[in-house]
Amino acid sequence: MAGLTLQEITSEQQFADTTSSSPSSLFILYFHTPWAAPCVQMNTILSTLASTYPSTRASDLSFLSINAEELPEISEEYDVTAVPFTVISRNGKFLESISGSDASKVRSAVEKYAGTGSSPATNGNSTIPPALKAEPQVHKQSTQDTNGAASANGGVTKDLSGYKPGEGDQQTVNGQETEARDDLNERLGKLVKAAPVMLFMKGTPSAPQCGFSRQLVSILRENQVKYGFFNILADDEVRQGLKAFSDWPTFPQLYTNGELIGGLDIVREEMEADPDFFTPYRATATA
Repeated sequence: MAGLTLQEITSEQQFADTTSSSPSSLFILYFHTPWAAPCVQMNTILSTLASTYPSTRASDLSFLSINAEELPEISEEYDVTAVPFTVISRNGKFLESISGSDASKVRSAVEKYAGTGSSPATNGNSTIPPALKAEPQVHKQSTQDTNGAASANGGVTKDLSGYKPGEGDQQTVNGQETEARDDLNERLGKLVKAAPVMLFMKGTPSAPQCGFSRQLVSILRENQVKYGFFNILADDEVRQGLKAFSDWPTFPQLYTNGELIGGLDIVREEMEADPDFFTPYRATATA
């Protein structure tokens, strides 16, 4: 008997139609991005897990795959701050979430609410692969974006996407790899200190190009933070170089006084631990 499949959701309307047509069904929502290698592994895990449930379960069980960046409204609804991220819900109610690509955790959570699937899941010989530890794949894109406007609620932004301080920031003419890398690191070192708060994001504050960047911009605006931003889609050298420079493979990245704070999830953790985290950087904090 054929098993269930992992269905790709391509629009917010499709998601709304799918979830509203059978509200009492159990939905396994898998949030991913195309550039993160662990998401490739997670896709295999959930596709295999879905196939262990017979197609007769289609009336009460669905596995849905959602691109977290292309469908930011859905990502925000389920508070997705990192990928891969799996959410289990029913009747519009959140039941459980699993962050990462640990096969055993995902299977345990799904079976907790959906029961065990057919062979091979019930006989202990499941072909679901083990968790994979991998760095995100290089996501090549050269999209040029326009500069953003000042943010709302008192937050002040400054576009530093064209910032190239000093002659030493230019790649050497002779093209020697080591020297070029040193020059790039020098440029990056100045960039991260170009403003007390620096946001390296996809797009601009007025036109974010990914859901995570948009959520982080919203946090800065809500806290009236004065910050500089750099559109990494406008400069692939900075985009690729900053991953190694900061040892942080994804975007957005937030820096304060030249020190990396992290991405959206880390910023939220810092704010939860210290409600006054952004107070020194508010626009009203300076004359």
